[in-house]
Amino acid sequence: MEEVAEGLWGLSDYHENRGEIAKSVKCLEAICQSEVSFSPIVEVKTRLRIASILLHHSHNANHAKSHLERAQLLLKSIPRCFELKCRAYSLLSQCYQLLGAIQPQKQVLSKGLELAASAGNESSTKLWSCNFNSQLANALSIEGDHQGSFSALECGYVCATELGYPELQMFFATSMLHVHLVQWDDNDLVEQAVKKCNEIWESIQPDKREQCPGLLFYNELLHIFYRTRLCDYKNAAPHVDNLDAAVKAERKQTQHMQELVKELSALDQSLSRSDLHHRERAALSEKQAMIQEQLRNMNGFSSTGRESLEPVYFGNGRRTLGDKLQLAPPPIDGEWLPKSAVYALVDLIVVIFGRPKGLFKECGKRIQSGMRTIQGELVKLGITNRVREADLQQSSIYMAGVYLMLLIQFLENKVAIELTRTEFAEAQEALVQMKNWFMRFPTILQPRECIIEMLRGQYAHSVGCYNEATFHYIEAVKLTDSKSMQTMCQVYAAVSYICIGDAESTSQALDLIRPVYGIMDSFVGVREKTGILFAYGLLLMKQRDIQEARNRLASGLQLAHNFLGNHQLLSQYLTTLGSLALVLHDTVQAREILRSSLTLAKKLSDAPTQVWVLSVLTALYKELGEKGSQMENDEYKTKISKDLQKKLAEAQASIYHIELIDKARFEVQQEHGLNIKRKMDAQSAGVNLDIPESIGLPAPSPFQPSRLIDIDNSSSRRRGKRRS
Repeated sequence: MEEVAEGLWGLSDYHENRGEIAKSVKCLEAICQSEVSFSPIVEVKTRLRIASILLHHSHNANHAKSHLERAQLLLKSIPRCFELKCRAYSLLSQCYQLLGAIQPQKQVLSKGLELAASAGNESSTKLWSCNFNSQLANALSIEGDHQGSFSALECGYVCATELGYPELQMFFATSMLHVHLVQWDDNDLVEQAVKKCNEIWESIQPDKREQCPGLLFYNELLHIFYRTRLCDYKNAAPHVDNLDAAVKAERKQTQHMQELVKELSALDQSLSRSDLHHRERAALSEKQAMIQEQLRNMNGFSSTGRESLEPVYFGNGRRTLGDKLQLAPPPIDGEWLPKSAVYALVDLIVVIFGRPKGLFKECGKRIQSGMRTIQGELVKLGITNRVREADLQQSSIYMAGVYLMLLIQFLENKVAIELTRTEFAEAQEALVQMKNWFMRFPTILQPRECIIEMLRGQYAHSVGCYNEATFHYIEAVKLTDSKSMQTMCQVYAAVSYICIGDAESTSQALDLIRPVYGIMDSFVGVREKTGILFAYGLLLMKQRDIQEARNRLASGLQLAHNFLGNHQLLSQYLTTLGSLALVLHDTVQAREILRSSLTLAKKLSDAPTQVWVLSVLTALYKELGEKGSQMENDEYKTKISKDLQKKLAEAQASIYHIELIDKARFEVQQEHGLNIKRKMDAQSAGVNLDIPESIGLPAPSPFQPSRLIDIDNSSSRRRGKRRS
């Protein structure tokens, strides 16, 4: 009977390689359903194989679970069989995770760890301990048990150290850094985790690093998340460059691998000919072996020569060769995100770093590239125009969430760019797209609802609807538990109240700023502090406390210049300080400051700030009696203002305008919300980033800010875990 089983296994492999998954499964099910009994070991191996195929090629996690549970029952009566038992535990854990059954998953992993602990001190037992600890850490993070997750990762790190396996140590070190970034409790602990990653990465030989592309991407992304959280953009920039270069190299290698696979397929076809001459067959066989070796060397951890015992795939599509960024060697063999998601995430990061500098052309290309990649992957997951959250297969929820969260963050940045450029129609379109995606996938995208409300406030503010803007900012505060995000929305609301201009509104602005002013030094990084100082400086100006306003604004400008590198925020600070210099009759400094501000505003195509600067310059030239400069200045200001007013009129005439500024949140019906939320709680930490947002204030007055754009804020924090 062994021979029959071997034949059916081989036939199953043949059908799987041809993409005939149903036939492949039927071959294997024939063994399980046979009236003639096969040995328990044969049945166990067959059921494990069925489960593996189902997990890789379908959404049928329940069917896979049934086979694995039956295999476990059979294994109880079989002595030894350590590898098969571990494989069954690991696959069953994955099934439970796909089904959102975290408690059974933890129980299975505990049994796996007990088995590994009782099986001696062999390398294989330690490797399986690493596997189970890594999956347990993920399960615990889904439940929000970050300390438990960290403990599991530490156990895995100890095993990897005992094995003397730096790549595996790096996997656990980066995973621990990830937990620290999600649960940022202690600056020193986070810094130590970063240093540990650097030390281990440096200890890995350069040629071995090239075989670990997944670790390279993961490490660089985590370093970027760390540096941006500290607002250390200068030291984050090299990591962004490294990532971008790595993506280009990886794409080139993937293309080369695909060409080799195509060539190998042609060789296989030629070698199947029966009339092939012996010498020609030998030459073709030699070439075949050479290409196979090339592919093995290019395919990451597989070059270690160990067969992958535990491939982990996301979604339901089988990956092509080279389409996986492995984080760790077998039997872990996992990945943080699929390659396409990492590519999109790198595009997003380039946008985030380029937008504050006004590199809008490059940002536009990256937004298009990232969204094109994401939309292609969503189609593969079956998410077409009419599909809604309730239609999703349970096993596709995780990856659908990853891609949808990335998509929304691209749209967030597009809205911010278009508001900066006063392209209100484009901003409206992107905001409506965000709303439509949110209405279709409300539970998955619930963490971004706060951002959507904030962006509605920014849009309303940009078109001069300040009352509506304050409503949406305050609603955004209610939708997040992130103290950072709440603070930034309060700052935005305060600026909108200041723009309304009456005594009651100024009082409301003060009520919003006074509490956060007292805690502004408690935040990690300076983005919140620069926003608070800007708004507080405006309030002091309203109160005619000019010198104190100047001191606060100068302090904020220095922080923004040293840490954020945000040209738009710098322009706004400079314009405000130029206005104050003029009030104090310091015309030399006013001229110098305002010219710098105008240069930055022009580079950003920021029309409202340009109008504001030009208004102050007109007052300056009038005081100095420079009539020629004043006339030239007014002429340019009139041109910019007319164009701006035209865009504002078009925005207000749009069918989307009333919907976007309406003082009501978007209401949706949530179906299957609980199950989906449990799936998404851990994933968001993998892809969510601190996105610099923007609001606009078109008001050309020396004592009223024209805009408050791109004060970087922390996006809603982890509800469980990416980005990178």
